[in-house]
Amino acid sequence: MTATTPFLQQVEKLGPLASRYVEVESLPWKPTPCPGIDMKVLLEDPETGLLTALFRWQPGSELALHEHVEIEQTFVLEGSLVDDEGEVRAGNYVWRPKGNRHIARAPGGALVLSMFLKPEHIPRRRRGRPGSEVGKKSSHGAQDLWGCTLARGSCVVDGQGARA
Repeated sequence: MTATTPFLQQVEKLGPLASRYVEVESLPWKPTPCPGIDMKVLLEDPETGLLTALFRWQPGSELALHEHVEIEQTFVLEGSLVDDEGEVRAGNYVWRPKGNRHIARAPGGALVLSMFLKPEHIPRRRRGRPGSEVGKKSSHGAQDLWGCTLARGSCVVDGQGARA
């Protein structure tokens, strides 16, 4: 089985077909490459890119322009997320089709549950060639959240690049 929950207690005692009951409160918040956005991974499969996670967006945080390489689903628990197409508020749900591109913002902060079949792709700019985009979609599961590798990713906040 390649699907796992990082930091799940006593997983070694479970059989391959046993249910995994996750005490979400006990999971650590992990930073993403985007300042102000942290995550708790509930389920990940590094082989396929499948990811279910809680994301905590601080007020004013922004996820740079990115493309959904498969369907993305988000249920907003607290606050709201905004993009050029609209706003999804607490208690509501949005899903985006493969190929959708947008910049996501949380003006007042948000807590969301998101599910991805594959991580998103954040276009990176070629050095010395403004406006040109390069990069391959991620194949490393949650560690490549939104196409940004946590160890070497980048994100744009308030128009400034930040490296993780």
